[in-house]
Amino acid sequence: WLKPFRLRGSSLPRSHTTSPIFPAMAEPAAKKARTEEVSAEDAEMAVEAEDALAASEREEDAKVDTSPKIKETVVFHTQDTTMNVMQSEHGNMLVPLTEGGLQFLLAGARASVGIKSGRYAFEMRVIEVMSPLQEGPAKAKTPQPPQQLRVGFSTASSSLFVSDDAESICFDAEGSLIHDKKKTKACEKKVNVVDAVVTVLLNLDEASPNANTISLFSDGRRVCPPQPLPESLKGKALFPVLTFKNVTVHYNFGPTLEAPLPFKCCSIQEASAKDVVVNPAPKSTKHEVLFPICLPDEGTFDWLDMFLEKNPQYTELSDRAILNWCQKSGIVRQKGYEARVSNDKIDMSFGVPSLDDGSIRRTLQAIAPIQDRNYVVMEVKSNLVKEERKALLSQWAGPGFKKVAEVMFGEPTASFKSQVQEALLREKQAKCDAEFKKKQEEDKRKRQLEQKQKELAKAKAKNLKMQKKKAEEAKKKLEIEKKKREAAAKGEEYVEEEEEQPEQKEESEEEAEAKEEEPAEVEPPKAELTDEEKKVCFRKRAVADLTSYVLNTSFTKFSAPDVDEGFDEVKYNWLKQDKAQQHLKNWISERKNTTRVEDLKPGEWFLAKSRDWAKTLAAWHSKQNNYKTAVAKKAADKAAKQAKAAAAKAAREKAAALKKAAEERKAAEAAAAGGGAIEDAKDEADKQEPEKPAEDEPMEEAAEEKDDSFEKLDVYGVSDVTDVANGQPLFSEFGFEDWAMMGLRVELTLIAHAFKRDSGDDDRLGIHVDHLAFYYQKYYKKHINFKFYGVDSMAELLQLVRETLIVSKQGKVVEPQVPDDIESFSIFSMLTEEARRDRLRRVDLGDESAKLNVHTAQAQGIAPASVLRPASAAIPAGPVAPAAGGFRPIAPVGGPALIRPSNWQKW
Repeated sequence: WLKPFRLRGSSLPRSHTTSPIFPAMAEPAAKKARTEEVSAEDAEMAVEAEDALAASEREEDAKVDTSPKIKETVVFHTQDTTMNVMQSEHGNMLVPLTEGGLQFLLAGARASVGIKSGRYAFEMRVIEVMSPLQEGPAKAKTPQPPQQLRVGFSTASSSLFVSDDAESICFDAEGSLIHDKKKTKACEKKVNVVDAVVTVLLNLDEASPNANTISLFSDGRRVCPPQPLPESLKGKALFPVLTFKNVTVHYNFGPTLEAPLPFKCCSIQEASAKDVVVNPAPKSTKHEVLFPICLPDEGTFDWLDMFLEKNPQYTELSDRAILNWCQKSGIVRQKGYEARVSNDKIDMSFGVPSLDDGSIRRTLQAIAPIQDRNYVVMEVKSNLVKEERKALLSQWAGPGFKKVAEVMFGEPTASFKSQVQEALLREKQAKCDAEFKKKQEEDKRKRQLEQKQKELAKAKAKNLKMQKKKAEEAKKKLEIEKKKREAAAKGEEYVEEEEEQPEQKEESEEEAEAKEEEPAEVEPPKAELTDEEKKVCFRKRAVADLTSYVLNTSFTKFSAPDVDEGFDEVKYNWLKQDKAQQHLKNWISERKNTTRVEDLKPGEWFLAKSRDWAKTLAAWHSKQNNYKTAVAKKAADKAAKQAKAAAAKAAREKAAALKKAAEERKAAEAAAAGGGAIEDAKDEADKQEPEKPAEDEPMEEAAEEKDDSFEKLDVYGVSDVTDVANGQPLFSEFGFEDWAMMGLRVELTLIAHAFKRDSGDDDRLGIHVDHLAFYYQKYYKKHINFKFYGVDSMAELLQLVRETLIVSKQGKVVEPQVPDDIESFSIFSMLTEEARRDRLRRVDLGDESAKLNVHTAQAQGIAPASVLRPASAAIPAGPVAPAAGGFRPIAPVGGPALIRPSNWQKW
């Protein structure tokens, strides 16, 4: 590990010697330029400040202590460092990894010896500043500058990222003191951590004037006053801790300090045994690699959190751990750290390529087997699938690790359930507290608003009173002036009368109406679990362990582990092996009927049936159109014949009228000429009268009796639905909504039958009603549109075709009532015609609910089956064979489920 590094005093590459956070590492020319910018007065003030600190030094020389010293060497155990920290074999150096996205992550290390009393110090120095590749977006999303350093003390159970919680305290290179994520200014200027030796002093000596303080020194000179320890750290053993990024750190725990302090002080290495706590080095036995095997959302990460709390020496390997590491490193995530699609595989979404492309995961997988650690490999899905388990195990093929499978299937232990109940109660209490606080704030806002309104009303009343008083004074002044003028006009002297002024007490702010007292603080109500909540074994998290797609495509491959796979040991923690395996089998069986087959593809049977239906549908549409055309032509011919007969009759009536008028005119002329002339006129008229035309053939009756034979037709007794009588098809009266409903019946029936074939799993009883829309899209390449059929849900849609499909009470599976071995689609036209007649009868009786609300205007791509056909189904050319005869179902449409006759397939 020493090869890539340069020790102090050697010439470092230019890219490794400049950093805005470490000005002492700059080039001499730049350093000289900055020095010249500092005025002599500022430099003098800085020197005076340091002298003042030195003059006020209250630390005294350490007394001679003859008690036994610690025998263990103060080191950094591997388990007490982050995975990106590499320790040099010689030279006491900590080196962070800076490849594959690790250059953006903080590194942390905690020493093996903690101080519980006395006064001791340790030293550190930066010997190399690294400048790894910074991608463009990274500068805006990661803390700048890219080099970071914090040094201080923490408890043994605190985070390795010092200052991340209330269990640690530290100084940073900016000269600030940080505790519990709160930063305060401690030093007058930045601390030189490169060219200088930085010393951190912890004083826990109760007899010292600086007891319970932490101090910082640079090259032996104090750079800040002693800083008091927070109450949360007093009385606890505190361990030296470093948090850094992109710098190589040299540390010195003693026994001799490189930069002597103004007073004699012992290093941690020469501390008295009674003043320290030593964390022993791990035993030299094999390290364990645990593979938790839990069913999704059944205590997976809750078990892991409980395990890590009891066993902090284990390191978690998971996407969740990487995401938490990024959060503690201060990296900005676009959607926040709560946004994720699953807990198992997390889309990082940082907008930085090396953080989003899985580089960190791959790098950690590569270095994990070469570090002496205990690991927990948390892969929810991969740990459940045999092939993927073997791939994970192959990474730990070395002899230094014991591979253990921890199986958690079925009902958990009492202790686990107890901790889950406690977690549920904490969540419920937190929610209750938040609601209570919100209500308190709202009440406070209302009180403040009411108080403000009262103050405004009071100020308004006071203002009106002052105006009234001023008006009275002005009026009184005018009256006095008038009296003076009147007295002057009379030559008299006006003597102003003295009036007794009533004592007016000005209301001071103190004497004003007292404000309403603030209500006493009320404790939030205590939350309690309900009886149902007390029965819960597994806590439901906001995000599922696996996405629906991953779960649906993999759960059939889930299996229990076996020693033959490469495990050194398989532990069944909740149920015994046989019961655990039976529980897994039952779990898989239950989900087969409630989960979707994501990778389902339509099979040949469905494609063939779809082509047949498309062909039949086109032929039926053509048959209906031809029949309607013939009926329309017959009606037009009849209307034309009737119009011709009516015109002939009108012509005859007109001719008779003209003849009668002529006769009357001649009769009148003959009367005027005399009687003989009348007789002569009659004879002449008789001679000139044309022969009567032959009588026309009798016309067809204007109104024929209505033929109601079609309405009385038994739809289930028809042998050929395309010609029930005189070329009339059974579907001759179908409207747009009838074609749509018939198409829906066929489509849903086909996919219900096709699913059993295409799923290839006899354990799947059928399509769950909640997934019918999903499979509709899979088979027909379009979404089913409830609004088109005038309904809002799948249950309402199935109610429209209840004589064709039903939903089983047990399992909620869609069951088709028409068998899959029918020879033609005639039965669907019969069912639709019967439904049409039943609907018309109910509407005639006043049942408005019987009307269909199918929309005639439909957007492209979501039309019903009568308009669109499956993308894979083409209409083949050729004539359509007429349907064979069939038998009538026993139950009527709209009633209970159909009972299939023995020869149903003839339809």
